[in-house]
Amino acid sequence: MSAAKKQITREDILPLEKYAAERKERRTRITQMKKNRRVEVGPYATFYFENYDTMFQQIHEMLFIEKGGEEQIADELSAYNPLIPQGKDLVCTLMFEIDDPIRRNNVLRRLAHVEEHVYVQVGDEKIMADAEDDVERTTEDGKTSSVHFLHFRFTPEQIAKFRDPSQNVILGISHENYGHMALLAGPTREALAADFSA
Repeated sequence: MSAAKKQITREDILPLEKYAAERKERRTRITQMKKNRRVEVGPYATFYFENYDTMFQQIHEMLFIEKGGEEQIADELSAYNPLIPQGKDLVCTLMFEIDDPIRRNNVLRRLAHVEEHVYVQVGDEKIMADAEDDVERTTEDGKTSSVHFLHFRFTPEQIAKFRDPSQNVILGISHENYGHMALLAGPTREALAADFSA
């Protein structure tokens, strides 16, 4: 995999025919990798931690499905490059996954600005999420989006603590209507530690 790479360029994009031929194998491989990069927090929130490989796959899937040519390539690079960790951060897609549309609507209406209450705690230090500000994720009537793109920016000292197995690492949401957290351990913690530059 490509933890050291921090940007996808036009030169990295595979010809559509080549991707089509390799698609099944690539999707199987990325699905396996994503298992250790997925964290559930509470009953509805799932964090998908992104990296070069997940974004490489996402871009190629979009190009494969939509077949928008050269112009689409530029758009996809612009959309997904910001979600690749740069060596001092973790980047994730937070999704509130609720199948029932009525329940989903009710829950999302109670979670205005939830992205301002998401954190990683390393030892006794909290690192609050920075949300991508491409669009406003909460509507005027207080309904939040079911999808958020978040960055957690670490100091070198916090990265060292993250890598120290004696320190607990917790992923949490402290919104007044959604207070849940999960301990990061084992393969998930190892996978995310690889997103930091040495």
